[in-house]
Amino acid sequence: MRLVLASNNAKKLAELQALLDGLPLGLVTQGSLGIAEAEEPHHSFVENALAKARHAAAASGGAAIADDSGLCVGVLGGAPGVISAHYGGLLDAQPGEAREALRRRQDAANNAALRAALQAREAAGAPAERHAHFICTLVAIRHAEDPEPLVAVGRWPGLILDEPRGDHGFGYDPLMFVPDQQATVAELPSGIKNAHSHRARAAAELRRQLRDAWRIGA
Repeated sequence: MRLVLASNNAKKLAELQALLDGLPLGLVTQGSLGIAEAEEPHHSFVENALAKARHAAAASGGAAIADDSGLCVGVLGGAPGVISAHYGGLLDAQPGEAREALRRRQDAANNAALRAALQAREAAGAPAERHAHFICTLVAIRHAEDPEPLVAVGRWPGLILDEPRGDHGFGYDPLMFVPDQQATVAELPSGIKNAHSHRARAAAELRRQLRDAWRIGA
């Protein structure tokens, strides 16, 4: 069965292929089919993931899978939430700037904004409370109008540090300390990160639903 991934991200494709390995599925990116990215106007991960999946399914005429992921901090009302990728303000590329360099600048801006929000709260007298979790919502649909989408959610809890640690990963990884591992996500080897991550947890739940509901790999 072919599943169109509602993303043009080659790294995300490779990660999901590994997480769903062994199932009779063929994942292809929507970009490889000439499908443009969908709008993500919603306030929740599940709504955005479903919108992306329906867009990819409608354009491809078949089944699709999408994810929406981010970081949620309880004392900030769930922020950064669905704007995790540009919490520090959406940056524009500078003349001649490579995409990877822009991503690093955006990551730095997002991390600075998160630290500033927590520090401002604590400076105003609120007790220090740094619990947070990464979240991944995966949605799979058989066709664009599927009334019964598969929805799988994975959460990876941790604590937000004052200062970044570690050189691996991206995004908020250097600030996210995982007590079970006694390390930030950016300090973890990729194998450990991929085995315990929010996306790995969501993928494990999606595998179960694909087996039980779609009879794939049963």
